[in-house]
Order: sequence, then structure tokens, then C-alpha cells
Amino acid sequence: MLVYKATNTLDGYLPPLDTTDDKAQAEVMVVGGKKIVLDEFPKLRGIFKTGVGIDNLPFAEAAERGVEIALPSDATCDVIYEETAAFTCHLILNGLYAGGGDWDTWRKVDRPQLAGRHLLVIGAGRIGQRVIDKMRAFMQVDSFDIAYDPAEALETKIRAADCVSLHVPLTDETRKLFNAERLGWMLDGALLVNTARGPVIDEDALYAELSAGRLRAAIDVFWQEPYRGKLTELPADRFIRTPHIASTCKAFVEGTARDFLSFMMTLESR
Repeated sequence: MLVYKATNTLDGYLPPLDTTDDKAQAEVMVVGGKKIVLDEFPKLRGIFKTGVGIDNLPFAEAAERGVEIALPSDATCDVIYEETAAFTCHLILNGLYAGGGDWDTWRKVDRPQLAGRHLLVIGAGRIGQRVIDKMRAFMQVDSFDIAYDPAEALETKIRAADCVSLHVPLTDETRKLFNAERLGWMLDGALLVNTARGPVIDEDALYAELSAGRLRAAIDVFWQEPYRGKLTELPADRFIRTPHIASTCKAFVEGTARDFLSFMMTLESR
């Protein structure tokens, strides 16, 4: 079967495949976070997603056309959840300690003790709960999840947090969840961390806060990827950025490659 690659995530982890750049001829697609226009793939039989986010997958249209959609196996997903949570903790700690001293001048900056600082985790799902559990060893941790908490509690929790970490799916309700108003609730000097989906933050509103010097951010997911937007103008200690790598450890890629080959075998046997 002819494979169309809409991501390079599995490059170097798969045996030689029959690939095509012609969407009209593709029978299988391997995709990351890019949007899919299913009409461009008239011969498509299957879509394999190399992650756990499903906001770009056309489930209803695929079902109507008989196109099968597959996600990584439970074992691979567990690697994704665990590694993304660990990487999020890295961004939180990196962001909170950023700017604490200058190597060239040997200047030190007084900072609050980490144990007394407050982290708010928004979204207590498979990744968010892991972040909560891990970060409790370092600092005070609170959480907000719309499935359990009253909506009116969010403002009070944001206003009390030195760091806010986002772990929500991208839906119509969460798009621009952190808009100018909610960013405005954050404490002066607070850190915003996002390893969920870029569009849950209003890009223009975040740029305004960061460029004014009031907030800082550590971001792994973006509005367009690769990201070349205006936030790249900001200094690295105010805007810590990584190229959507939170889950990309070797175990994740190897597991995903095995899952994709299994999906291919299933399609070929039908």
C-alpha cells in the first residue's frame, strides 16, 4: 500500500515503505498534528496518528467513507503520558529557576523558596494528574478540572498561582481558554506552561503579556508548527520554547513505529 507521510516522527524507525507524495494515490496516511482534508485522499483506507491528540482527526467523515483511524496502543500511550508529564515538570522547574543568576558577572538574584510556591494544574487527566503527583515533591500544588470543579473557582485559583500548567484537549470550549482576561488574572511574574495544544492560549494576548514583561511562559506546542511567529522575538528567559518534543523519547517512537506496522498489516489482511 502507498503511504503518505504528513509527519517525520517515524523517520529512521520504519523499514522501507512504498511512499508517495501524491495525495490522490495514497492508501494510508501517517499524521502528527497537521489538519487533514480527507477529500484530497480519494483512495485512502487508513489514517494512523502518531500521538494521543485527536482534534485534527476527521472521525465522522472517515466513518462515512470507511476509512479506518488508528491511534498508538495502550502501552505506547502510557509512555506518551508519562514522558509528557516528566517533560512538563522539567519546563516548570526550568521556568521557575530561569534568571536566577548571571554567569558572566557572577550576580545572584534572590528568589522565593520553591517549596512555598504554588502550581496550578488545569486539566487533571492522564497527563495532568501525573504532573500533580510528581510536582507535589517540590512545591504546593492545586488543580482545576471542569469535570470536577465549579467554573467560578478558576479565577481564584489562577490568581493564587506562581505557575499555571495547561493539560486540556483542544475543543471549541478550550480554544483560547487563556485569553487576555484569564492571562490578566495571573500574578505578576507568574509562569505559564503549555504542553497540551497551542491554540488553548490566545497568541496575541500572550505576546502582549510577555513583551510587557509581566509574565513568562514555557511552551512546547504552538499555533502553527514549525513555529516562526512573533513570540520568537522575545528573550529566552521570558519565553522558553521547545519544538513539540514533550513526548518524543526513544520508547515512544519505537512503540509508535511498531503500532503503525501492526496497523498496516491489519489493513493489508482485509
